[in-house]
Amino acid sequence: MKSTNKNDVVAAGLPGDPIAFKAMTEIGIIAHLADNLFAKYLPDSLTIAQFGVLNHLLRLNRQETIGELASAMQVSQPTMSSTVRKLEDKGFIQLIANDDDRRVRRVSVTPNGRAIRNQSLAKILPIQESIAGDVTESEWESLLPVLTKIRIILDQNRHV
Repeated sequence: MKSTNKNDVVAAGLPGDPIAFKAMTEIGIIAHLADNLFAKYLPDSLTIAQFGVLNHLLRLNRQETIGELASAMQVSQPTMSSTVRKLEDKGFIQLIANDDDRRVRRVSVTPNGRAIRNQSLAKILPIQESIAGDVTESEWESLLPVLTKIRIILDQNRHV
């Protein structure tokens, strides 16, 4: 088998692989590269997982239980409990008891949590803009609906 050079563009998948598999492989590689790039610009006090929780809650504009967050992020409940505890210790979220059942606590983003999320985004935007400059606005606009459709389908089938 012929080896490729480091800078060669290599297709996602092998010849004959289904196109959907190739596309999902490409999306996975992009997600990995984007996460690693973004992590370099997060404040030392924030991990990608913690940013993900803040962004999830703010994007959906709601409070969720640790169990709901664990399900959404597809991690174990103990892992999410640890992430939430660290965010709470930093003052980025607060746990709010349910009036009907005091055992149930919902995770809510604090103003400091919203601020750190926005500061993090502001730090990465110039880098993203320089990278994204090679992709036209029209290309981004045409890509987003397809990616959203794929995300919705995958989300609906996460427990299959």
